[in-house]
Amino acid sequence: MEHIEPLVHPQVQTLATNRLIRNTYTLLALTLAFSAMMAGVSILFRFPFISPWVTLLGYFGLLFLTTKFRNSGMGIVCVFALTGFMGLTLGPILSLYLATAHGSQLVMQALGATAVIFFALSAYALVTRKDFSFMGGFLCVGVLVAFLAGLAAFVFNMPTLSLAVSAAFVLLSSGIILWQTSEIVNGGETNYIMATVTLYVQVYNLFMSLLHLLGVFSGDD
Repeated sequence: MEHIEPLVHPQVQTLATNRLIRNTYTLLALTLAFSAMMAGVSILFRFPFISPWVTLLGYFGLLFLTTKFRNSGMGIVCVFALTGFMGLTLGPILSLYLATAHGSQLVMQALGATAVIFFALSAYALVTRKDFSFMGGFLCVGVLVAFLAGLAAFVFNMPTLSLAVSAAFVLLSSGIILWQTSEIVNGGETNYIMATVTLYVQVYNLFMSLLHLLGVFSGDD
């Protein structure tokens, strides 16, 4: 039996990895669709702008619940609650852009750029199977610094800093998409619920950051 084990284990690992990839991207597609639907509901019924503090409280609270129940069916419910909530908060922001002269064009450009970046980076990590785990520490620190800078830009009304934060999040979110996909492929992440949440948040941040940048440079923001 000893001479068979080296052949069996890689096959089992490959099957597990393929199942993880399938579950992650299936759940990601469903949550993105649900989030978009909730954003549409928010726009249709003209939901009021939600305070960033309420958004942060809701996000971290639902993220905590998702993490807590990540190994059970309740975790999937929490994922949809989280992504649905984020969709609702996105609606009023999109309404502001859509009310401008070039708003629809900006939203479509940001959406298209987000899709291209996400699929390109994901495909690269999936096809090459390169290990990008070394990026984890740098990206974690970068997100923390950018998050704090974003809070400072909001509290002290600093448009230039806000623009720099958006540019930073474009780079950081792109890096995390590459890193997280690599973790899925190489066994660093084995829970598809947490992998989905990570990728969803990066897609959300990437879209919002690109929309902000496009809005500023077009003069509509």
